[in-house]
Amino acid sequence: MSRKLIIAGNWKLNHGIAATKETVDGLKEALAGIDSIDIVVCPVFTSLAAAVESSAGSNIAVGAQNLHWEASGAYTGEISAEMLNELNVDYVLIGHSERRQYFGETDATVNSRLNAALAGGLKPIVCVGETIDERRADQTEAVVETQISGALDGISTEDMGKIVLAYEPVWAIGTGETATPQQAQDVHAFIRSKIASLYNDDVAAAVRIHMVAL
Repeated sequence: MSRKLIIAGNWKLNHGIAATKETVDGLKEALAGIDSIDIVVCPVFTSLAAAVESSAGSNIAVGAQNLHWEASGAYTGEISAEMLNELNVDYVLIGHSERRQYFGETDATVNSRLNAALAGGLKPIVCVGETIDERRADQTEAVVETQISGALDGISTEDMGKIVLAYEPVWAIGTGETATPQQAQDVHAFIRSKIASLYNDDVAAAVRIHMVAL
């Protein structure tokens, strides 16, 4: 089955409004006319409006780096799907390793955020991946399976068609080790087999699995 490739750039805690406009303008020129790949930029919350404005009329989509599972409430520092929709954001990252490591993200909260994103009409990019200790302990498949099962708990077959899965080899961050194409392919194949067991072969064949570049 043919799956459209996706390249999503997570800018993390970088680029204010001016830098965002400059970067998006440069990308628009460099990537003009490419329609065979979905291109997404994910700037910080304060730069989302600037990114949306600068990318208007181009082949570049804009994604947020996170969202909360509630529409409103006493959740200081969070942002809702409705608020992202007001900014005309298309995608949202969910469960990035840094959210898990530094901000207490769990498989359960990933699932809650995923449901909120889907209900809000956003396109979720759900991140999964193992740490260096987990890889060295040969726990890659066990960890990824747990993350996939937790994130997708209760997600319908129809909604699976709206989700991008991103394999993030956390063990290659700042360790001097590099994930080879074969290692990435092996995990991608495992993820696809897990999706087949949770849903069916057609869903597994159709789901897009993105490789997080570190």
